[in-house]
Amino acid sequence: MSQPFAWDPDRYSAFADERARPFLDLVTRIGADSPATVVDLGCGPGNLTMLLATRWPGAKVLGVDSSEEMVRAAPTDAGVEFAVGDIRNWRESPGSVDVLVSNAALQWLPGHLDLLPALVGSVSPGGWLAFQVPGNFDEPSHTIRRDLAAEPAYAEHTAGVAVPDAHDAATYLHTLRDLGCEVDAWETTYLHVLTGPDPVFTWVSGTGSRPTLQALPDDLRVEFEEKFKRRLREAYPERSGAVVLPFRRVFVVARVPQPARAAAASGSSRYPADRERTAPWSTA
Repeated sequence: MSQPFAWDPDRYSAFADERARPFLDLVTRIGADSPATVVDLGCGPGNLTMLLATRWPGAKVLGVDSSEEMVRAAPTDAGVEFAVGDIRNWRESPGSVDVLVSNAALQWLPGHLDLLPALVGSVSPGGWLAFQVPGNFDEPSHTIRRDLAAEPAYAEHTAGVAVPDAHDAATYLHTLRDLGCEVDAWETTYLHVLTGPDPVFTWVSGTGSRPTLQALPDDLRVEFEEKFKRRLREAYPERSGAVVLPFRRVFVVARVPQPARAAAASGSSRYPADRERTAPWSTA
């Protein structure tokens, strides 16, 4: 069991535009036309969940997050419902959700491959399950944290903290195909151009490194952060006034099987290969 920690919506929302790009790329590939029910699992502060309501204005949209801090920060007057809940325990009536989205959340759940059958089971026949997870855990932004946290001065405090992890696209593809889904899976490496003081630290301190930082006593945290920042600056040197953070992400869009007769009537799987990548609904 990992140590508990709390999210900071304001820190998490730093570099909001960069964090939104994978979400938009994911949702653009969902071929649903008029879903009745859309659910966002691991919705964070809800700013991206609102884009689902813009994309499908006729749908009932629900955002679920395990963090009370995140849910309290979500919009309250936009017709979208938000609730506190754990993905591991989240259950809807079988086949009751038309589009189920999870953006950068499953990596926090050890053994999350075992959750996929239940998630698929909650989606209606012909409906869509789409998720995105980071795939950069061998990059310095993670390895430096792990190595530093394992040093004797910090190890007794950081043992057992939550650490993110995920699989490659092929693993998710095969798992979901074994469940009968049609699957579109791919990987993208973004080159985020970041500015400001210690921007890579600012990025990771709001996400992957937050549990480690929170586990440390105040005096050790200051020392840890200074070492962490210094090593990150060495790994990601500033050039022309900015730092480039390569960030690999894994995307999966799966269509849940539907009865043969209905599938024949509706045509092909209809992955939106020719849909505009700019997602015009995202700026409405």
